[in-house]
Amino acid sequence: GLVIDGRTLEYVLHDSLQNIFLELTEKCRAVVCCQATPLQKSVLVKLVRSKLKAMTLAVGDGANDVSMIQVADTGVGISGQEGMQAVMASDFAISQFRHLRKLLLVHGHWCCTRLTNMVLYYFYKNVTYVNLLFWYQFFCGFSGTSMTDYWILILFNLLFTSVPPIIYGVLDKDVSAEILMQLPQLYKM
Repeated sequence: GLVIDGRTLEYVLHDSLQNIFLELTEKCRAVVCCQATPLQKSVLVKLVRSKLKAMTLAVGDGANDVSMIQVADTGVGISGQEGMQAVMASDFAISQFRHLRKLLLVHGHWCCTRLTNMVLYYFYKNVTYVNLLFWYQFFCGFSGTSMTDYWILILFNLLFTSVPPIIYGVLDKDVSAEILMQLPQLYKM
């Protein structure tokens, strides 16, 4: 890991040293910046996102972390003594830093699998409906008449767009939380 303070970070973020600093950060598993200004934090996250094309996660607990959290791909706010500004600006909120591991490894894994399955579900649902419309046009001689009443279309979308995702989102857990916590490499899959 690499630990860098705010004064050193100020020099490193200049254009002449950015590439050298990024080469160094690529070799590290984690980079921790301490005593950095809010602007330095957000510039660093922007730099890593744009130059390294990496997914970024920003974790903060106070108002000075808001800009960094908003710039990152995923922001996690920790509610605590410094107030709720970081929580309000973040994508996810946790009460203590120790919950970050479970948020990433368990809920992150479940969220990823649910989202990928839901994208496939919506794709096939819409293909089915468009297929019906396509074949109906042959039946009606391409006259442009409506195949269904609007209330049937609303009912179709209500039943097949809201109910299955809710049930699937609540009940689907492909791997138990205990196994995901014991085997972090499952997250890479």
